[in-house]
Amino acid sequence: MTDQQERRRTATLDYMQAMLGQLRGMAEAERCDMLAYLIEMAYVEAGDILRGERPSRIVDEKRDRAS
Repeated sequence: MTDQQERRRTATLDYMQAMLGQLRGMAEAERCDMLAYLIEMAYVEAGDILRGERPSRIVDEKRDRAS
């Protein structure tokens, strides 16, 4: 992945995480507990990917283990 592609990917993930944070707040305000929880999990996942703590694709990981 080129440096420009990596910057674009990071910017996209940052934006997604920000939007998820807003959606979580909306779900909490409407007392939609399960929806808020699921959105929170997506928010955390985006942060983990940004920090390099989790791969963005699990398909590759499963395929590699099967080999």
